Amino acid sequence: MRVTQTLNQLQFIASLNTVESNLAQTQNQISSNLAFTTPSQNPVAAGAVDGYNQALSQATQYDTNANSAQSALGTEDNALSQVQTALQSLRDLALQANSGGLTPSDRTSIATQATQIQATLVSLANTQNGNGEYIFGGYTTQTQPFALSATGATYAGDGGQRQVPIAAGQSVAIGDSGDAVFNQIPNGNGTFTAAAASGNTGTGVLGATTVSNTAAYDGKPYSIKFAVTTNPASGVVTTTYNILDSTGVVVTPGAPVPGAAYTSGQAISYDGGQVTLSGQPANGDTFNVAPSTNQSVFTTVQNLVTALQAGGGSSASNAQLNNSIAGSLNNIDQALNQVSNVRSSVGGRLNSITTQLSVSSSQQIQLKASIASLQGLDYASAITKLNLQQTTLQASMQAYALTQGLSLFKYL
Repeated sequence: MRVTQTLNQLQFIASLNTVESNLAQTQNQISSNLAFTTPSQNPVAAGAVDGYNQALSQATQYDTNANSAQSALGTEDNALSQVQTALQSLRDLALQANSGGLTPSDRTSIATQATQIQATLVSLANTQNGNGEYIFGGYTTQTQPFALSATGATYAGDGGQRQVPIAAGQSVAIGDSGDAVFNQIPNGNGTFTAAAASGNTGTGVLGATTVSNTAAYDGKPYSIKFAVTTNPASGVVTTTYNILDSTGVVVTPGAPVPGAAYTSGQAISYDGGQVTLSGQPANGDTFNVAPSTNQSVFTTVQNLVTALQAGGGSSASNAQLNNSIAGSLNNIDQALNQVSNVRSSVGGRLNSITTQLSVSSSQQIQLKASIASLQGLDYASAITKLNLQQTTLQASMQAYALTQGLSLFKYL
């Protein structure tokens, strides 16, 4: 094959293009600080880097979810803290109202303060987050969940609890429904309630109520009925009581013997339950015990306000007032316990998020390190390579210029 000058030029230009292409690639590596920018430059490493980048992107999204959940739970915890403060203030007012020596005006003032606390509790139950969503509405986040009513407050939300994924296979609840926090509160002592019958005319007042024997407690409703008799000859007054079941039949197994004597301040036991009574019940006075049911905290406040507004006056009405306030105190304690339990749950979820964010941070550092090991540029080596390629290009250009000036006619 005859080698012509044109062929030499074409071969030289092709070689020159290759040198320039390599130089451009090296310059691109240095400017991007990456060993390769397209999969074709290193297919195996590029595949691994793509997998790491996907994992990193997913981890970043989980972190976004976790931070959002952390903010939501922080808002809820703050609201619940204020609810606890309001309930404690309400409890202090109830204790004050249950002390002797108060005038009707004093009780009216306490009732007014309790009404204001009720409004505060409703406002807190309608707390909204930064996006304008009601945090205690369950899934119903755009509708105000609570509204005051004659008996406390109505609930327009649902029992849903929204979940957010914060890691692969791990989700966290970002709120609690208002129904669970404010409505589903066991009344009484959490196991059973004790209340004076509305027709009582004596001065008997309920005290502590407990389950004294868990194994024997059967959870059935009972009533404690008093009988007061006077001996015609001696004039001695005797007070006795019987435990009756829901049908009015006197209960004897596990209960006091029929016609058991009563003294003020004694603890009356029945089938695993125990009720303390003080004062002097009148003949026929009855105190009822029944299994606890769920009661709204707003109903508890309203019942306290109603009792205070009704006031006392006579010995019997004062006893009724004291019994109502004692019941309210038990229910307030249950509400405080409920809110405390929810706050503990929120705190546990916040701790879980904090732990996961820490784990995620470590994982992302490892992913970034793996990516850097595959795609990161050895800068010193790249600079050396660039200088060599530039030198090669310059030498090639000079050599081409020299060969272009060669001709046999110069030597003839």
